[in-house]
Amino acid sequence: MPILTPKRRRRRLLSGRALTAVAGVALLSVLVPAAGAHGTPPPRPQPRESAPVYSYENAVRESVWVDTGLDGDGDGRTDRVAADIIRPREAAQRGRKVPVIMDASPYYSCCGRGNESQKKTYDENGDPVRFPLFYDNYFVPRGYAFVAVDLAGTSRSDGCVDVGGRSDVLSAKAVVDWLNGRARAYTGRTGGEQVRAAGWTTGATGMIGKSWDGTIANGVAATGVEGLRTIVPIAAISSWYEYYFSQGAPLYGSGPDWLSDYVNSPEARARCQAVQDRLVEGAPRSGDWTPLWDGRDYVPDASRVRASVFAVHGMQDLNVRSGHLGRWWDALAARGVERKLWLSQTGHVDPFDFRRAAWVRTLHRWFDHYLLGYRNGIDREPMADVERAPDRWTTDRAWPPSGTAATTLRPGPGAAPGVGTLGLLPAPGGATETFTDDPRLGEFDWAADVDASTPAKAGFVTRPLATELRLSGSSRVTVTVTPTATSAHLTAVLVDLGPATVRDYLAPGEGITTLPHRTCWGASADGDSSCYKETEARTVDVDHDVISRGWADLGTWADPRQGRPLTPGKPHTLTLDLHMTDHVVPAGHRLALIIGGTDRYLLEPPASTPTLTVDLARSRAELPIVGGTLAYLLATLPYGGADRGAAPDRAARQGVSTPHPRDRVPGG
Repeated sequence: MPILTPKRRRRRLLSGRALTAVAGVALLSVLVPAAGAHGTPPPRPQPRESAPVYSYENAVRESVWVDTGLDGDGDGRTDRVAADIIRPREAAQRGRKVPVIMDASPYYSCCGRGNESQKKTYDENGDPVRFPLFYDNYFVPRGYAFVAVDLAGTSRSDGCVDVGGRSDVLSAKAVVDWLNGRARAYTGRTGGEQVRAAGWTTGATGMIGKSWDGTIANGVAATGVEGLRTIVPIAAISSWYEYYFSQGAPLYGSGPDWLSDYVNSPEARARCQAVQDRLVEGAPRSGDWTPLWDGRDYVPDASRVRASVFAVHGMQDLNVRSGHLGRWWDALAARGVERKLWLSQTGHVDPFDFRRAAWVRTLHRWFDHYLLGYRNGIDREPMADVERAPDRWTTDRAWPPSGTAATTLRPGPGAAPGVGTLGLLPAPGGATETFTDDPRLGEFDWAADVDASTPAKAGFVTRPLATELRLSGSSRVTVTVTPTATSAHLTAVLVDLGPATVRDYLAPGEGITTLPHRTCWGASADGDSSCYKETEARTVDVDHDVISRGWADLGTWADPRQGRPLTPGKPHTLTLDLHMTDHVVPAGHRLALIIGGTDRYLLEPPASTPTLTVDLARSRAELPIVGGTLAYLLATLPYGGADRGAAPDRAARQGVSTPHPRDRVPGG
């Protein structure tokens, strides 16, 4: 977003309708006496937007180490976490207190942040020079402080990384407490002098961050800490179990011990073996829910959240999948938390890299409202922005939109094995479909062959739609399956069958292409530029698109937290939770439900590859359709146009790399 000078800003305001409004105000001031004429001073007009009135180059840059009250590394001393601070010097000199924007991250030294993997840098005295991302450059001149926190065990902090657990969350919470006068800070990691209370801040804090950083924002908000006014979690985890497993099925991504070691500082690796051992012991690859996961699931504590929430997620994020947001969003909604939502077609991508100008403008207004208290109306605007096609967005006053209802669709037998129907009527008793698990195939292979009778999946398809059909929210698929072995994986996917141009979320960049030229967002100083490489949408033409998916180990049919051996030849009923989406299936397209075994792109191979028989009369899909059953009936009236939902073409995906979740980490 270009930054206008005050003179240019005035010219823009005094054009068109603004001139008429100014003239009206001038006339009104002649006709109505001033409030001060009777001895009452007129109220000071409240600003609607913070302006860049402070020097970025001359800002105060300092570091403190906040005492967490924990001893994660067991050395007999409470751990301290490093908080690097940049704040406007003039505000402090004038006695004006400022709010804080905070990003607590494990990545500041090991891996970097943002599309260009920026890391923190320091001068010869150890004072911070570069703060990654644009938050400091843009917001410090506008009267905010920015605080970049190294999570316990990372970079310049004490303690050990425990992958979303108590140490991660409370090390960040301690900084919020210090900003509000409830914790102590020092000038050094060990020893040093105690720092005076942060008298330069109002204590109002907003946490922001992508992936692991946004996950910590969720976790801190779930403590109910006072002073945390808002969080902006981007592609964030809400339950660490769900990052590694899906209803007992092990997802690619190694384990929390590997991730801890990946971000631990060299010093932490030497002293945190006990923590590593606990992570290994507490997270067996069996997929069973253990006590370790209780402390890493923030959803049950949504009732404690005091902060507003502005959540951003890619609906095609195969790293931190959209189900994380779905569960968190529903829990927040049930408790009436103020919230806002952006859903993109990208994978694991920051909105700064897929909708930059609108993102900076919206984030500015969000922080102005919730941290500075400006009545700018953002809390009364539409709740949700959804990307319908690359760079084409729509809005909803509430989300899911009014009239959305769980609509039950039933799979039915078709003319050929493995190619069934999907509609409102239940299948006749005794109707079945059979497939054999093939770990060499996955959701994209099944979708490409949905109209073919193939042995590795069962597909169920609607007729071509007469009108568009919108799904908005999370789906559930219940299947009754008889296996031939004592263990089995199940996958359910929803597919839009028909031509479209979509963001290429499977390619490098996950839906964006990084360009060589830069634009600037805020002020710069030596060692910290506000200029970043621009991006554009990376698109691909497809004949089908997977719009939601879910996985499970059939062994969890009786207890979602613990698997058990199956009885071959016996039917087992299981409900799979599919990940949140908001998708419009256009007229002429078809909607497909596919049931398969191991999804090779996301699930670890199973111990066995059984044949599974689906009892169609005892299976169903509950889909969040806007308009409910009536909308589905209208959409599935006989379609008079050409069948544009014809069999998908494999060539549409040629040249597109398949995802490798095992190579991904939550900050990627």
